[in-house]
Amino acid sequence: MGVPKFYRWISERYPCLSEVVKEHQIPEFDNLYLDMNGIIHQCSHPNDDDVHFRISDDKIFADIFHYLEVLFRIIKPRKVFFMAVDGVAPRAKMNQQRGRRFRAAKEAEDKIKKALEKGEILPAEARFDSNCITPGTEFMARLHEHLKYFVNMKISSDKSWQGVTIYLSGHETPGEGEHKIMEFIRSEKGKPDHDPNIRHCLYGLDADLIMLGLTSHESHFSLLREEVRFGGKKTQRVCAPEETTFHLLHLSLMREYIDYEFSALKDKISFKYDIERIIDDWILMGFLVGNDFIPHLPHLHINHDALPLLYRTYMTVLPELGGYINENGHLNLPRFEKYLIKLSDFDREHFSEVSVDLKWFESKVGNKYLNEAAGIAAEEAENYKQKKLKGQENSMCLAALDKTEEEVVASKSVTEDEPEDDDLFETEFRQYKRTYYMTKMGVEIVSDDFLADQAECYVQAIQWILHYYYHGVQSWSWYYPYHYAPYLSDIRNISELKIHFELGKPFMPFEQLLAVLPAASKDLLPGCYQHLMTSEESPIIEYYPPDFKTDLNGKQQEWEAVVLIPFIDETRLLQAMESCNKYLREEEKKRNRHSECLMYWFDQDAGFKYPSPWPEKFPSLQKCRARYKIISLDAWHVDISHTKITKVDQKALYFCGFPTLKHIKHKFFLKKSGVQVFQQSSRGENMMLEILVDDDSDELQIENVASLVLGKSVFVNWPHLEEARVVAVSDGETKFYLEETQGTQKLYLGKIAPPTKVVYVGGKEQSNWVKEVQAISEHYQRRKGVIINETSVVVYAQLLTGHKYQLNQNGEVHLEKQWSKQVLPFVYQTVVKDISAFETHFSNIKTLDDLFPPRSTVFMLGTPYYGCTGEVQDSGDVITEGRIRVVFNIPCEPHLDALIQNQHSPWRPQSQCGIEPEVQ
Repeated sequence: MGVPKFYRWISERYPCLSEVVKEHQIPEFDNLYLDMNGIIHQCSHPNDDDVHFRISDDKIFADIFHYLEVLFRIIKPRKVFFMAVDGVAPRAKMNQQRGRRFRAAKEAEDKIKKALEKGEILPAEARFDSNCITPGTEFMARLHEHLKYFVNMKISSDKSWQGVTIYLSGHETPGEGEHKIMEFIRSEKGKPDHDPNIRHCLYGLDADLIMLGLTSHESHFSLLREEVRFGGKKTQRVCAPEETTFHLLHLSLMREYIDYEFSALKDKISFKYDIERIIDDWILMGFLVGNDFIPHLPHLHINHDALPLLYRTYMTVLPELGGYINENGHLNLPRFEKYLIKLSDFDREHFSEVSVDLKWFESKVGNKYLNEAAGIAAEEAENYKQKKLKGQENSMCLAALDKTEEEVVASKSVTEDEPEDDDLFETEFRQYKRTYYMTKMGVEIVSDDFLADQAECYVQAIQWILHYYYHGVQSWSWYYPYHYAPYLSDIRNISELKIHFELGKPFMPFEQLLAVLPAASKDLLPGCYQHLMTSEESPIIEYYPPDFKTDLNGKQQEWEAVVLIPFIDETRLLQAMESCNKYLREEEKKRNRHSECLMYWFDQDAGFKYPSPWPEKFPSLQKCRARYKIISLDAWHVDISHTKITKVDQKALYFCGFPTLKHIKHKFFLKKSGVQVFQQSSRGENMMLEILVDDDSDELQIENVASLVLGKSVFVNWPHLEEARVVAVSDGETKFYLEETQGTQKLYLGKIAPPTKVVYVGGKEQSNWVKEVQAISEHYQRRKGVIINETSVVVYAQLLTGHKYQLNQNGEVHLEKQWSKQVLPFVYQTVVKDISAFETHFSNIKTLDDLFPPRSTVFMLGTPYYGCTGEVQDSGDVITEGRIRVVFNIPCEPHLDALIQNQHSPWRPQSQCGIEPEVQ
């Protein structure tokens, strides 16, 4: 979906949502899902502003392989690795794809033209046309073969991939990548043996992944994406994945923030307050500011506080509805209509702000539209006025039965003296909206039938989108037939609508290519179709305009503009292609098909040769140990009438790395606090969290704090909890710290008292304590939107950096926690203790045999032979002695003595002209 500005807005309103991915502090995930198209785009055309950039296919494929390896290594999924490439999309998505591709081609053409006008010499090689990242192109066919090769290679050679089930849903499998992923998640969730504690990580760049993740109603769900930098100059340097800063956006926190957002409803509604249903309605409201399938409602923009308006309206009207609007992906139309009626007050408020008069209309649209709009609107206003007066007279006649003649005369006199300001406002308001429809949609007469059709189309679109997000494609052929949405106040009389969709079937790849590509990208299609995009004799030539207009329509950035090109007529498109199909070559016919998803796993007993798809660049696999099976296209289609909700008591059990606000008492409120989530202070409201501290508690006495936490394991950095070992506590005057030999990092469990030393501080150290508290407080408030208030105790702790295998006397292997040598300060009120953490780190490792199974590959990190690879042998009884038998491959070191002796001359100093020194 990529709702413009949504990711930034939501991150600033809820400041703790995201955290930087740090080594040793990455949550444990069961399943990793990749929305692959973002990776493909990033590795093929990282900087579209550079018209000199050229890249080869083998470089693209190698970079994609590398990116996949890095992401896998960061997350380390334990059970499932799912890679999904966009296949043929529903027709509703194609209109947006068509606009993007036409604009991309035009922008590339304009940039090349400007470069040539400046006298720049461009490379002779053809530039990479990003429009080739569309199902059915030769590039995507080659990429798919290389991805299959890559999966087989990694399973065969990388032990970390061998315990994981790997899915590859390629471009030939219909559906958008993220929706194929959600289809898999829904299918798994519907199984009777589904584990409610599955921990999901979804990688992707689109903001709509937030909404998709929330539709799952899973408790442990995080989104992985590259750091986004807003404001300032765009860097021209392309970073390798190892240099990239990644962020995790935690939907566990998102759910709690949404709960806070609408918590005032708990005492106002007569039915059960259910956060899961609130989240469903929150997702629905997000669709009203625009998405990939429908345009935004007039004047409803995220950067103009549209979302707070939607939320306030919802909280006002929900108590009157008797229930929720979005019922598991199905619109409750009567409730939705009541919500829209209340929301439509915004139309009138916005209109009153622009102070519309006849001169404004004339300056904008000219006399023709002005006179027609004014005439029709005035006639309607007069009819409205007459009906209103007639209704009032009828009411007075009925009331007169119980009134004296004097009372009736007085009542009538008051009515006749009522001001006509309301009538004038409604007349101008209708004029204003008519002008919008006339100028934007090109209609001559804005009739009641036209407005009724607009309302029905829009509501139908909302229902299609909801079903798509919650259950899958409801119709492959449906699409929203307008570039613009109607006014809120014109979406009425919808409660009795009968919404019906025909499922249909997805386009074939070449049909989608011809539907979404501009003529500038015609070479991506088989030759037999290309004339349809360029020939004046083509029956569909009007769908490929060489020039077209764009309309910002209230937006600020050019990429947000509406691309005003005609919608493809499906029937005409297929008819035009039919006569060309017979000229397709066999290789082209193979590209024009739908195929299934592939599921791979490791098989030690396999050992066949897997041929390379490009032997000159990538070697064949001599002993491939991967097996696969085909997953049918409808294998994951499930009918979920009621969403299964994952219920986890996070107060009793903390899932490491999945933050929650539940462990520390606090209050929350919205305030414009200028929290700096990105590179500048936010301008909207932030959800602030204020920690509540019991000043009278004996626990805050420094002696008591020391006895509770010193030498113990606690969690710091709330709400993004990280485990740490406390080595000292201080109140600025007295300091308790562990007295242990250097290098010791022991945890003192239970009631074991650690060796402690007490010192009394003052002077510089006391001043440093005050500065530390101030710095921590400022960081919490400025970056996290957390107010920690007055601090009396600081704990000093070492963060957990990892685990180390240890062998006990019984020959059993266990993991021992390793702590950083660096000691960091944390204010005590942000420390969480006495919680049980759920961890599964290598829970299947019990013995050395489990850790070093025979035939596994290892590296020597000791002496001699540091860095050499070896293969573990069957050690027999030796294993009980804490030893394993390994055969190392010792390479022959080159003899460099003669070369070293020849280097007699000293280094020459570097000259002032910048020539590098050289050895004679």
